Amino acid sequence: MKAFTRVFAYLWPQWTRVVAVICSAVVIAILLSASFMTLIPLLTVMMGTEGLPGWLDRKVCDSSYGLEFRVPQPDEMGERTGLSPRSHLRVTDVKEGRLAEAAGIRRDDWISDVNDVTTGQPDGQVSYVRLLEALATYKGETLRLEIQRPADGGFTSQTIDMATPYNDAYIDSLDWSALKRVKFYGSLVGLRAAQRLVGLLPREQTPRNRIIAVVAIMILVTVLTLIRCIAKFYQDYLGQKVVQVAISNLRQDVFAHLTHMPIAAFARERPSDTISRIERDTSTMGLAIQVLLGKALREPMNALFMLIFAMVISWKLTLVFLCGAPFVLALLSAFGSKMKKATRGSLVASSQMLAKLQEVVAGLRVVKVYNQQKYEQRAFARINQQLLKQLLRISKVDAAAHPVLEILGILAGAAAIIIGMVWVTRESLQGPDFLTLLVLLGAAAEAVRKTSDIWNRIQQANAAAERVFDVVDQPVEFEKLGAAALPAVKGNVVFRDVVFSYPQTDRVTLDHINLSVTAGHNVAIVGPNGSGKTTLANLLPRFYDPDSGQILIDGHDIREVTLESLRDQIGMVTQNVITFNDTVRANIAYGRYNATEEDVVTAAQRAFAHEFISQLPKGYDTIIGEHGVGLSGGQLQRIVIARAILKNPSILIFDEATSQVDADSEAKIHKAIEEVMRDRTTFIIAHRFSTVVAADVIVVMDRGQIIAQGQHEQLMQTCRIYQGLYEMQLVKG
Repeated sequence: MKAFTRVFAYLWPQWTRVVAVICSAVVIAILLSASFMTLIPLLTVMMGTEGLPGWLDRKVCDSSYGLEFRVPQPDEMGERTGLSPRSHLRVTDVKEGRLAEAAGIRRDDWISDVNDVTTGQPDGQVSYVRLLEALATYKGETLRLEIQRPADGGFTSQTIDMATPYNDAYIDSLDWSALKRVKFYGSLVGLRAAQRLVGLLPREQTPRNRIIAVVAIMILVTVLTLIRCIAKFYQDYLGQKVVQVAISNLRQDVFAHLTHMPIAAFARERPSDTISRIERDTSTMGLAIQVLLGKALREPMNALFMLIFAMVISWKLTLVFLCGAPFVLALLSAFGSKMKKATRGSLVASSQMLAKLQEVVAGLRVVKVYNQQKYEQRAFARINQQLLKQLLRISKVDAAAHPVLEILGILAGAAAIIIGMVWVTRESLQGPDFLTLLVLLGAAAEAVRKTSDIWNRIQQANAAAERVFDVVDQPVEFEKLGAAALPAVKGNVVFRDVVFSYPQTDRVTLDHINLSVTAGHNVAIVGPNGSGKTTLANLLPRFYDPDSGQILIDGHDIREVTLESLRDQIGMVTQNVITFNDTVRANIAYGRYNATEEDVVTAAQRAFAHEFISQLPKGYDTIIGEHGVGLSGGQLQRIVIARAILKNPSILIFDEATSQVDADSEAKIHKAIEEVMRDRTTFIIAHRFSTVVAADVIVVMDRGQIIAQGQHEQLMQTCRIYQGLYEMQLVKG
């Protein structure tokens, strides 16, 4: 998970939004659980005889005194004891350490009077609901209770004084922990607020009043749902905003790092794989973070608060239900491990597919002319099958998670239902409470089931993050700490005993090169293919660094100066024409964005490009398109030459710069190049004799070494390789 956690550095700058998302999830969970809890009063009103005020009075008694009472059934009359459950409060439980226990009340006691509310009333005429109201609403410091306690097959009467929550001195004397006191007073505040609201409803249990109570409960549920939905909207929207901003910044950083990586890094990797990491893999990470700030935050929070509310009803039954939790965690861990492995394989296969698609589309003419459609189809099929295999593995893990968790959930739920039913039968748990508990546990199980794929998504993102941050962790181009800026140079270039080999190869590409070039001179470098001509030119702008030796410009070692200041003074036109999907103007001014319209047009005229640019539909505002689609190779080459002319560098490198120029304009371009080369150091790598013959110095290379240098006439007499090139390549070229 180390790779995935690194993305949190991109979430931290948006910590206020993240906090808002978390708070929204908490609000959603609390309100959803509270909505389910309204089932208890709703069922009590619809099924019982005490009504909503009576139910709330019982909750106040439970919270204030630690007393629970049995609610009589509608058709229940008296018992053989002679005591009527409809005119007495039968104690079914006394909480340990609470006010009722301290007063001496026991389980199975019958409360027959509270503060003399039955005085002057006929026996049995005061309802248990009235007794309950008197017990729950009294605001004095001490209550006087008449108790009927079972003894020797009958009952004995006792009078008990019980302290109330308003008796601060007594409560302060109790040996309660700070947490218990906070819980005690916190629940009282909430229940008393609810009492004031419910006090607006009539207490009499008529059919009309019961309907009014149900309407009040449903209004409350509607308000809770409205607030919860608003919170859900903000959680989803802010969560997605955090994700999109974070992934956008991550892509930007990866791309920025990529532009500073050495050229050698891309020789080892397919460009399409790097593109896939920046585009597809970051999207995979984004989806996982979106789940993390959405469902992964909301559903566990829902489950947590539902379990908390369930524990309020019955912590014992809730613990029975939670017995399956360790098995759930173990299964999620196993599924996540398999998901990560399969996802990594799918990402690799996907990048291979992207590479093959780009390769075939770019070379479709070659594929067709050599009739290799079947071959490419088979190659694509192999990659496609590998991707399918990994995707099916992901689907298998994803599909297995839900049913397995559902089985565990039903087993835990069945155990809770069986045990709960036994307790209801024994009157240890009220029917409405039990039904609400089942709903809460069922909803908690459903919330957990919805989270079953979260760990899999995170493991998918972790696999993607490893590939993305692998790019970020690549070293950038070396620049000496505290390197100085290269001042404006004249162009004296010296290669001093330079040795170079490409990374991951044992063959020496340049072998002890020594070459001095005077400022303002142009040097033509010729030699057979693979002799090291282009490599030598690529060392000047430090696309690569030599293994040993030095390269000096006006006496400055190029490894001692900043890359930006070095490359500011070098222009390059390569055989492979590089243009960007932008206007003609932007492509010419690529190295000088502050260039004026006049500067751009002048550079194009000197490169003999203005004549065709002016005929384009939008002139210099014409979009060249990807890979220069719409223009010929010669036209694109002249645009690139105009780009180098506009930069006006001290050192120019032409690597087969006229290879794609038609014969008609070649002479004009040569004339323009000759004018541009005046008073600046120029390196020309070319096969065409017309380009080479006018050079001040001609350097002949073979097998990574300089074997001769001089002018054309001299080399024709002294260098057999140069003679062969002249006869076989230059003239034919």
